[in-house]
Amino acid sequence: MICDTVRKGDECIFMAKGGCKYNGGACLPVVEQCEGCQRISEYETGKYCTAAPEPALKWKNGNCNMATHVKTVVETKKQKINPIKASKRR
Repeated sequence: MICDTVRKGDECIFMAKGGCKYNGGACLPVVEQCEGCQRISEYETGKYCTAAPEPALKWKNGNCNMATHVKTVVETKKQKINPIKASKRR
């Protein structure tokens, strides 16, 4: 249904005929860690995340899994090869 509380005009899964069914009756504004994310939309009532109704919970245990501005770097450990064993493998 279409939201009629804080994100007016947007589609929301928490909206029902009786109003917003999310905890507290409305989505919560973005937190400081969300600044720079492409999922933020600005409305008359403030800035809100389009992916999560309560952004603070996404950042509770580390980085938000929906954040577009956070890049995860996976380090690969280069293994040392013994040159004697490498020559025997050929």
